[in-house]
Amino acid sequence: VQLQACGGGLVQAGGSLRLSCAVSRSIFSINIIGWYRQAPGKEREMVGMVSSDGITKYADSVKGRFTISRDSTENTVNLQMNTLKPDDTAVYYCYAEQSDGIYWGQGTLVTVSS
Repeated sequence: VQLQACGGGLVQAGGSLRLSCAVSRSIFSINIIGWYRQAPGKEREMVGMVSSDGITKYADSVKGRFTISRDSTENTVNLQMNTLKPDDTAVYYCYAEQSDGIYWGQGTLVTVSS
């Protein structure tokens, strides 16, 4: 599985960004797909994920602000991020979990200015 993320950038606090991750195979064939992030000096943390049967899970810190979705037409997994905070500044990575392992895309930087 190959993953290609895009959509990061610089945004002011309170603003929105949409990250997108293109997947090399059918999005609905992926067991679990989602996003992690890693802020400077911190460990990588799960942001949001969606299972093949559509169950979603979010980190408490982003609940109500971030929404993960799958697009079967574009074969992408997307992360809509609203009401962004400076604490959301991080490199965001999309990932896919299959029976044969976990696959990672390259990171995309999100910077939220105060």
